[in-house]
Amino acid sequence: MKSVIKGAGYILVHTPDMVIHNGTTQTTERIVNPEGEYLKELPGHLRSFEQTLSYYPNQVYIGNMTPEELAAVPQPWYDKECPKTERYGQFGQIMPQEEFILLMQACDVFDLVKIDREFVAAHKAALAANEVIDESIVNRVADGVDAAEIARLVSEEHSEGLYHNGQLVGCVNRAHDIDVNLSAHVMHENLVSKASSVLALLSAIRNAGITKEEVEYVIDCSEEACGDMNQRGGGNFAKAAAEIAGLSAATGSDTRGFCAGPAHALVEAAALVAAGAYKTVVVTAGGCTAKLGMNGKDHVKKGLPILEDMLGGCAIVLTQDDGVNPVVNLGILGRHTVGTGSAPQAVIGSLVTDALDRAGLKVTDIDKFSPEMQNPDITKPAGAGDVPLANYKMIAALAVKRGDIEKKDLAAFTTERGLTGYAPTQGHIPSGVPYIGFARNEIIAGNMKRVMIIGKGSLFLGRMTNLFDGVSFVIEANEGEKPAEAGISEAEVKSMIAKAMREFAASMMAEAE
Repeated sequence: MKSVIKGAGYILVHTPDMVIHNGTTQTTERIVNPEGEYLKELPGHLRSFEQTLSYYPNQVYIGNMTPEELAAVPQPWYDKECPKTERYGQFGQIMPQEEFILLMQACDVFDLVKIDREFVAAHKAALAANEVIDESIVNRVADGVDAAEIARLVSEEHSEGLYHNGQLVGCVNRAHDIDVNLSAHVMHENLVSKASSVLALLSAIRNAGITKEEVEYVIDCSEEACGDMNQRGGGNFAKAAAEIAGLSAATGSDTRGFCAGPAHALVEAAALVAAGAYKTVVVTAGGCTAKLGMNGKDHVKKGLPILEDMLGGCAIVLTQDDGVNPVVNLGILGRHTVGTGSAPQAVIGSLVTDALDRAGLKVTDIDKFSPEMQNPDITKPAGAGDVPLANYKMIAALAVKRGDIEKKDLAAFTTERGLTGYAPTQGHIPSGVPYIGFARNEIIAGNMKRVMIIGKGSLFLGRMTNLFDGVSFVIEANEGEKPAEAGISEAEVKSMIAKAMREFAASMMAEAE
């Protein structure tokens, strides 16, 4: 049995106030240099919601433009206005901060989120009008409390404030008096991840054209971890998000692998479907507040807007082979093993060329490669360069070394088989998976045959190992042959019953004689 990509959802959430209050670059600066110039200048570099709608990479992420169209626009993009400024795209949407704060409250099942009643009254209708938010979610939004009570909770009870346009409009309370894993800061971080995952899930299910009841398993692959002092990363974000999204027939679990998490989760999901364990599996990932404004100091220093003001989320729906949708080929898997090492050539070799060698394919048998798809508008001013381009140059160099392409074709390779980065720097979000929605479209349309998704991760960040990590897989065109139905037909069942009844009748007559 094969597994196919049935649909994908990609969402962004504009959270400028969370940049100031929740991004680790800013929270750290508030501790070590509270009177520094950076924190004073930061608010003046925040974008409005309208400005984020007119930002080219954001429109690409939700599917209103293609990566190829983005590549035709000269860099940088932050000083240009995209002619397409729609909030909704073919893959998902860009949600404003005020709606998201209410969605966070709807995702809270322990009465930890408190919101000012005037704020709720002002924005609840907008959330209800959202095209993927149904009545069951809207009804979870409480009427709100007095503003004075919220101020008291923040000042006296260590609650994490929720801000909009610089004003305190709500808070997230701590879930335990002394357990740091259930502190207000951690609960805020986790509720943000959960809420953005719910939005991505709902978008993917809608795009895939399936019912919520069809989803049997959910895998969450965000970068957060929920638990308590006895099991710090026990989970389960997947089931928590599925509950709010209304996936009543689903169970699920979490998969973590730093930035490589989504690629690992998609291989696992494809294997579960191919094995027949579940018919429909959704891989989902919410956003990460810690990464908001991560390179903010460099951006402010160079007079740029804070471009890391977006939470990112994604969800991919995998189902059993339908003869139409692109197949996840589990026979072509790249893997960074324990013995691979961290040298760039060794990493790319293990994830790309080693996998192709085992399948008897050349580098040129892959139409597009999707590695780390970070937006260069964000990374170049911070000194990290153009991350996708660096990956493509390495793949091209290996292709030359193998004899798959000529040396003169190096430059053309990066444009013909590469992509321009457009994903927010949300860690796990850029790592290969943003292109799956576009890849599905191109393969179904017959414009491509194979696309390789490459996820890479930095395991050493957890201080448990110095190892690097990575996994890759190939999505390819469906051959159009539906698998034979398991079991037997209804007609065969009726025939067997009729035969059994005749034999039973004959035996009864024999006994009577």
